[in-house]
Amino acid sequence: MRCASALTISGWKNNCVIEFDASGRIQSLREDSQSDVDLHLKGTVIAGIPNLHSHAHQKVITGLTEHRIAGQDDFWGWRELMYRANARLDPEQLQTIARYLYIDMLQKGYTSVAEFHYLHHQPDGTPYADLSEMSAQLLEAASEAGIAITLLPVLYCRGGFKDEPVQDSQHRFFNNPERYLALLESCHSLCAKNPDRSLGFAAHSLRAVSPSAMSSTIEAAGPMLEGAPIHIHVAEQMREVNDCVEINGARPVAWLYDQCDVNDRWCLVHATHVDPQEQALLAQSRAIVGLCPTTEANLGDGIFPAAELMTNNGFLGVGSDSQVCTSPAEELRLLEYSQRFSL
Repeated sequence: MRCASALTISGWKNNCVIEFDASGRIQSLREDSQSDVDLHLKGTVIAGIPNLHSHAHQKVITGLTEHRIAGQDDFWGWRELMYRANARLDPEQLQTIARYLYIDMLQKGYTSVAEFHYLHHQPDGTPYADLSEMSAQLLEAASEAGIAITLLPVLYCRGGFKDEPVQDSQHRFFNNPERYLALLESCHSLCAKNPDRSLGFAAHSLRAVSPSAMSSTIEAAGPMLEGAPIHIHVAEQMREVNDCVEINGARPVAWLYDQCDVNDRWCLVHATHVDPQEQALLAQSRAIVGLCPTTEANLGDGIFPAAELMTNNGFLGVGSDSQVCTSPAEELRLLEYSQRFSL
């Protein structure tokens, strides 16, 4: 394929020839005005944007956070609303919602999605006969929509930093490490031999998974997760930060780095409330910070210091999270504007 211009990692290039393999992945890109090609594009070409963080099931409650009740609305109130909506979704409904959502993402400019999936079981917490039933619906929705998907089955095995049991409204998410490994194996089979499907690991949060459970589960998964991405929500809310300091004696990001070998396989979602020491850890490890500016603004989470991360040669990406916005351009616009508050 030839295009008039393309944005590359080294800047803009003119008269570019781009070669792809059978799965659509770019194999080479060069400036070349002579070679014969199969397709000519007259416009400008930019790389597709991956959606680093998606909860497909939350699409059904978009719009319900737009009416503010003074003094009562925050992330934790929204979470209860989300739990009530979760209790009504069955597998067929999830596939319908996800298919619509994934088509919308493609139309807005995302070309792949990392689905942070924790709605595993029936509403009362009973596993489906097929443990990966809900995961299969998401994979099928992605195939029908035509979007590449990285499925991130979420480990959720406790209700808080003190190993509290999960709440009744969280039973759909709960797996102990043994059952989670069985789920992961089933998902691995569903993703095998499909170039548009990848598998990764997700821990819901440090509240919901201890670092030791996280590390032992990844190790037990063996080849299924070899080289695979690792995602986790972290430091989205000050309540989480304060609880972690009180119980573990350290802020969440610092504690995670102290307990786990965080490297470039990791995506730390939100990481909103970090101090300068934690910012340095993020940059040095080459981990990706997964920012969701519209969701973070919608829920009043706070503003991540992205300018400082980029100054330190750190890495970030964006995601649609709660699906209030499914446009990567709008996410990047809001991210840029949020950083200007500190000018």
